[in-house]
Amino acid sequence: MRPFPFLHEDEHVLVVVKPAGVLSVPDPGAGSRSVPELLAEQGLRVLPVHRLDREVSGVLLLARDEATRAALQDQFRAGSVRKLYWGLASGTLEPPAGELHFPILEQPQGARVSARGKPARTRYRTLARFAHACELELELLTGRKNQIRVHLAHAGHALVGERKYARGRDAVLPLRSRRVALHAWRLTCAHPRDGKMLQLEAPLPEDLLELRSRAADERRR
Repeated sequence: MRPFPFLHEDEHVLVVVKPAGVLSVPDPGAGSRSVPELLAEQGLRVLPVHRLDREVSGVLLLARDEATRAALQDQFRAGSVRKLYWGLASGTLEPPAGELHFPILEQPQGARVSARGKPARTRYRTLARFAHACELELELLTGRKNQIRVHLAHAGHALVGERKYARGRDAVLPLRSRRVALHAWRLTCAHPRDGKMLQLEAPLPEDLLELRSRAADERRR
């Protein structure tokens, strides 16, 4: 039995829906198994291509061999992989669509906005506004550590459920979540063997659908 849903599978590429709480890559000190380790128990050898934070769910791209991994990672470095995320952030972003571009300094235990950091760009679009939060479509234009989480927190609109980067009012938001409200929604890339475009989408999981419903209920009160 598969440990999580598969979105695409062939002899070179595997794409799965990573659940929240599961590691993207093995970490001996984390005390839990990762996606590659769980799949290895099913007899599937895969190699990580990119990462999602442990709390983040959604589309995760994996390679079945070293050549495929190298080719896919080249696409990530070239910025040709399109990554769209769903997020529920505190407050309301103004303007309703735009770009966050704060430099991010990556550190062993996290990341922070710093003039010494590397350029980082996150495009956002508001999908809905609620009483205490807004539903966002977010696109990574660069791939820094914890980028979306750091950018939104720095802008004063931390993601609901954010415990690592939220400060001040965001840390006591009335809307509660057991995990950060961020989901890797859609990913588009070229298949490294034949060049055909892979367009992959992971629907929102039940916990985020329930969270969005609660946010909408707050608006109606």
